Amino acid sequence: MTYHRFFSPFSDAAAQHPSRRLMMASLVAMAATPALAQFRVEVTGVGLTQLPIAIVPFRDESQAPQKLSSIVQADLERSGQFRGVDTSGARMDEASRPDVTLWRQKNADSLVSGSITRLADGRFDIRFRLWDVVRGQDLGGQSYTVVQGDLRLVAHRIADFVYEKLTGERGVFSTRIAYVTKSGARHSLWVADADGENAQAALSSPESIISPAWSPSGGQLAYVSFESRKPVVYVHDVATGRRRLVANFRGSNSAPAWAPDGRTLAVTLSRDGSSQLYTIDANGGEPRRLMQSAGIDTEPAFSPDGRSIYFVSDRGGAPQIYKVASSGGNAERVTFSGSYNISPCLSPDGRWLAFISRVGGAFKLHVMELASGTVAAITDTTADERPSFAPNSRLIVYATQFQGRESLMTTTLDGKIKARLAGQGGDIREPDWGPFQTQ
Repeated sequence: MTYHRFFSPFSDAAAQHPSRRLMMASLVAMAATPALAQFRVEVTGVGLTQLPIAIVPFRDESQAPQKLSSIVQADLERSGQFRGVDTSGARMDEASRPDVTLWRQKNADSLVSGSITRLADGRFDIRFRLWDVVRGQDLGGQSYTVVQGDLRLVAHRIADFVYEKLTGERGVFSTRIAYVTKSGARHSLWVADADGENAQAALSSPESIISPAWSPSGGQLAYVSFESRKPVVYVHDVATGRRRLVANFRGSNSAPAWAPDGRTLAVTLSRDGSSQLYTIDANGGEPRRLMQSAGIDTEPAFSPDGRSIYFVSDRGGAPQIYKVASSGGNAERVTFSGSYNISPCLSPDGRWLAFISRVGGAFKLHVMELASGTVAAITDTTADERPSFAPNSRLIVYATQFQGRESLMTTTLDGKIKARLAGQGGDIREPDWGPFQTQ
């Protein structure tokens, strides 16, 4: 009764015979420890309207354990909005006024310079300034005093500042992603920077973990555990490591999705027979069934306004994406191109639906513009899974197989700029992009 990929994380049959991608579960809280494997960000592709920017090496950054200018540049290039300009031989800091004629000759539209100073107490003082080279204008800067462990976070916040000043939109570089790895017999749930670096183990187990989902506040992760030899839904507090049981009813309990208000979860339960959609208080309690369906309904995803829930159902004979009011009622079909569409994810701005479509036996990431219904395939890989939008709706993170290895990728919505977050720590899967963080 199971479909490959569609029901693998959710059906009763899959719970009894978990596939390689399905198997994840009994979670034991661990002290946060750095990931053994560091990620390597590889940016590929060329956009049509990338802004040329010069990121000058920060003064004295060679004496710091992190090269902040390189992190800032990698962040901006990964966004698809910027391309780096050669800064060879340049020596500047935040107090320097750039020779705009020189930088215009290098075809730079903007420039970032700064400095890193190690203080007597071991902390670092970081300062930077952003310039509009075309207009010769100082666009402002910031300063931070941080411990060594926060240097990467500062670099991401500098990239956020630059991104917002030059595009008018909020940057996502200081946000976090969650993902799952399987290394040998060990399954781990990780929380990492948006570039995949600085990963901390939130949970680890000899069993399996699937479907991590960030709460709207970014303080909690819902996930599915198999420690009871069947799927059970928990909510994990990221800061404390504490967790609470939310759904452990007869049959399988899976596919948690947060409502935008953070008070409710949509879940897939088989307590009354086949897998159906329910809503349940985020602290647990009695679930409320959304619909009466003869098919299997799963993979719920709330719309950003909380009024609708998108989901996958085989009620028409094959997996397609539908939507229903969050209060329940009649479902409306959403996807019509392709005979097999799964894993819906809504962009935070409400404009886009990302999903996986099976095309000639290959599983490819697609994006639909909801207003027009226009659908585009944006990858050339064949085993894409679990898309998740960045909180500014400009990027998507997803899992795939790339060059024979399971990896996390990010892509722009047009598919032109991709970045591989490639680690050595085992199979990587199930990414979920967290919300904006309060600075």
